[in-house]
Amino acid sequence: MKLPRHFISILMILLIVALAAGTVVEKLHGNDFALTHVYSTWWFIALWTCFGIVGAILTFSNRNWKRPAALTLFLSVACILIGALLTMLTGQHGEMTLKPEVATSQFTIERHGNTKECTLPFSLTLDRFEVETYPGTHSPMDFVSYLNITDEGNTTEAKISMNNILKYKGYRFYQSDYDDEGNSVLSVAHDPWGIGVTYAGYILLLIAIILAFADKNGEFRSLLRKASAKAAILLILFSFGPMFSALANNKPNTLPKESADKMGQMYVMYKGRVCPLQTLAKDFTTKLCGNARYQGLTPEQVFSGWIFYFDDWKNEPMMKIKGGFVQEQLGIEGKYARMTDFLTPTGENKLTDTIKALPMGDPKRKKYSAADEKYQLITMLNNGRLLKLFPHADSTQNISWYSQSDKLPLDIPEDEYLFIRKQLSLCQEYVVKKDFKALDEVFEKTKVYQEKNAKSVLPSATQYRAERLYNRLSTGKWLAMVSITLGLICFALSLICMGKKKPLYKPVRIAGLAWVIGLCAFLALLFVLRWIAGGHVPMAGSFDSMNLMALAICVITLCTVRKYEMALPAGLLTSGFVLLVQMMGGANPPVTHLMPVLSSPLLSLHVTVIMIAYALLFFVMLNGISAVVVRLTQPNNLAYLERLQDISRIMLYPAVSLLAAGIFIGAVWANISWGNYWSWDPKEVWALITLLVYAMPMFHNVMTSFRKPMFFHIYSIIAFLSVIITYFGVNLILGGIHAYN
Repeated sequence: MKLPRHFISILMILLIVALAAGTVVEKLHGNDFALTHVYSTWWFIALWTCFGIVGAILTFSNRNWKRPAALTLFLSVACILIGALLTMLTGQHGEMTLKPEVATSQFTIERHGNTKECTLPFSLTLDRFEVETYPGTHSPMDFVSYLNITDEGNTTEAKISMNNILKYKGYRFYQSDYDDEGNSVLSVAHDPWGIGVTYAGYILLLIAIILAFADKNGEFRSLLRKASAKAAILLILFSFGPMFSALANNKPNTLPKESADKMGQMYVMYKGRVCPLQTLAKDFTTKLCGNARYQGLTPEQVFSGWIFYFDDWKNEPMMKIKGGFVQEQLGIEGKYARMTDFLTPTGENKLTDTIKALPMGDPKRKKYSAADEKYQLITMLNNGRLLKLFPHADSTQNISWYSQSDKLPLDIPEDEYLFIRKQLSLCQEYVVKKDFKALDEVFEKTKVYQEKNAKSVLPSATQYRAERLYNRLSTGKWLAMVSITLGLICFALSLICMGKKKPLYKPVRIAGLAWVIGLCAFLALLFVLRWIAGGHVPMAGSFDSMNLMALAICVITLCTVRKYEMALPAGLLTSGFVLLVQMMGGANPPVTHLMPVLSSPLLSLHVTVIMIAYALLFFVMLNGISAVVVRLTQPNNLAYLERLQDISRIMLYPAVSLLAAGIFIGAVWANISWGNYWSWDPKEVWALITLLVYAMPMFHNVMTSFRKPMFFHIYSIIAFLSVIITYFGVNLILGGIHAYN
């Protein structure tokens, strides 16, 4: 059976448009409305049914079913679609609240605006609910419900925690929430058919990917053989303006570097974890001025300056303010404000009344609040509430950390009480006398006190050293700018060399390659240090995922640079832009504890494969830009356009495969964590859209337009918009449970 011309293309476009429209509907009206009016409608199901029928036709036409990879791919897609339909028709997803010592068998399902009560064939009784915290902190490490299952007169004990579900008689229970009264809220999932069929589809998809790469007569292996010849070189010229920052000649007073470093070696309770004071100082400085250093001063010097030389620093224009209307209200010219600029003649904060008057949804409120946060941070440091330096164990050996201004427990010994109350005053006295040797001794004694009273909850020596080293390796934007500059130089010189029909100048190639190797090692070091310091794989936030993407780009560049000479300038530019976006997105965030639901190895694997896929797709996009430039400057160089197309198609295979694998790994993680492998969240939907967008060129035998090099390259440039929306657009505009905050 032969499909009508352009039918497949139209079907794919309709699917992509429907999926994209669903995310907009969800943004405007909420997830439940989108489920009812888009994702559960007859026409949406009909589109996917047509997609499955088209897949069957393509598989069984021209004897494609004899190719194991093609047949397995069709079976996997069919299983995934059928599994999704079974989940929608037969699955139950609800919620139940358990009160201590009260047997409960009812759970509630809310769907399409309606509430339905369902009954379990057994009952659950909550024995107790506990919030387990990280040692020595109040940050939750896990939420645990201890239950009794009563079934036909028999009672069984059970335990539910994050990433540790309860399975019983086809029902799955997940720790969802809790309240102050000790009640535990569980998510309930009953999907007897959908999950098994869907998981079978995921397994078949993995097998299909392996078969596609292993087939000696397959297209991927043919492209590799074709691309083994020496690659042609083309360079793209980008223009950028050099960035300079003006440094003031007069620096405000602060501690000597050695004394400030001694201060940074003490421990502090910060953001729910015990860490070196250096971490707080670094975050404090970055929050105020956008960089970890200020006028060549270390974060510890800036931090100590605000403590011991407040009268000097309150007049220092170092607080970076965004928003012209905020700058106007503060009465400043330019981006930087002083502490004194925030105060009215009567000493009140100028922004307080404005923030209270603005509604929560007003975009101006965010800018005002960001500026006010800097002011409040300094206020907290000035009144001592930010410095929780003093640990104390109560009668149950539960350790709490106190600042000098906190209300101290009654059972604290008098000598400790005096030490806590007088420590900062003593330090100030030594600063006034410029007796920095005595000051250093106070810092050392404070650290000894901390180790004596909180030894069991302090980070290990390895974690402590790793975090200290990581904090010192803050780079700012210069790392990104060097990568971009080297990439531009490589592109420019390669353009000259191509005109002379010569390879890139050897010294330039060696310098660029050395930088990529060094950058790769540096990013890997940062990754390992954050892993050691935080005690978990750093992949849960936008900063960490961008760092991983830059690392993946460097690795891909090193793996392809011998056979694909454009990999070097492309890798330099790509890694540079990724690092620049990373730095602009919030500099270097502190190491923090993971939310319990994120403490899963599946999350690490999910993020890793997705970031590598995005890195490969970035290379494909750059190839497209190169092709456009070649077409404009050398219209007759068709061989080079075909060469770039072959290289892009080679990259598409692992990129699309990894993207597909990342999506189903994420689905398995979601099912383990929340009981639902697909919730039509905007991030999930746009990941699926990206997969469909990049799958289309791989069917060039059917969609013949993709055989044309220029059509393919222009499409690859436009297609990258889906990656940008998936990673940035969802976070900034569409929101959802996956959006990075």
